[in-house]
Amino acid sequence: MSTWQPTPALKAARLARGAGQHILLVAAEPILTELLSTTLELAGYRISLTPSGTDALAQVVSRRIDLVVYDTDIPDQADFGRDRRPELPYRPPVLLLTECDSLPRLVPELGLGKRDYVTKPFRVAEVLARIQVLLRDTRPGPSRSDPMHYGDLVLDDTVCRVRRGARPLDLTPAEYRLLRHLLVNAHRVLSKEQIGRYVWGDHRCDNAIEQLVSRLRRKVDRETPVLIHTRRGFGYWLGRADSAN
Repeated sequence: MSTWQPTPALKAARLARGAGQHILLVAAEPILTELLSTTLELAGYRISLTPSGTDALAQVVSRRIDLVVYDTDIPDQADFGRDRRPELPYRPPVLLLTECDSLPRLVPELGLGKRDYVTKPFRVAEVLARIQVLLRDTRPGPSRSDPMHYGDLVLDDTVCRVRRGARPLDLTPAEYRLLRHLLVNAHRVLSKEQIGRYVWGDHRCDNAIEQLVSRLRRKVDRETPVLIHTRRGFGYWLGRADSAN
């Protein structure tokens, strides 16, 4: 049985948009993860993914996270006890995705920051609106303006500029969005359908995506190592070939 009610991603994204805040999505269900990660990226957020509550706590401790979206049905939910509450310099707000009959146990043991919840099945527009409210009173963190990078490839969202080593890359808006999507999902193969939804907000023919990837490669991969790769029959990924699993 599905735990969410799909709403067109672009329509939802127009209702409440982010400004590059870093959201950690903690969910194990593949369909739910795909729906929310795509929608949140379209809405202007930076996304990290994990299906594990234990890993989520480790990420919150080790890096700046502006907000956590947390599905209370993850398998290791029971691992959270009050004795495992992390010591954090910053406690991000948490949006809980929970079944209606689970409201009495909204994981107070997490010990993070301000909390809100939406009950499943939920509307994507409601999730975006609750996220915006939770973030409204949080001050900008330093990581929000930190450039993203992979090796000598650096993408700076604050000025929408990219460089490879000392060489600036002159990218079109579509090329920039594609590179950003690949960079955020480094070492993860993205299908043509995923790329089309993120770059243009709708489905595009395979030829249009192939041409876009080809143009981006010519700009990014003048130097070695080559960073943009094709997984034939599956899609494209960014990273060093010798680092692939």
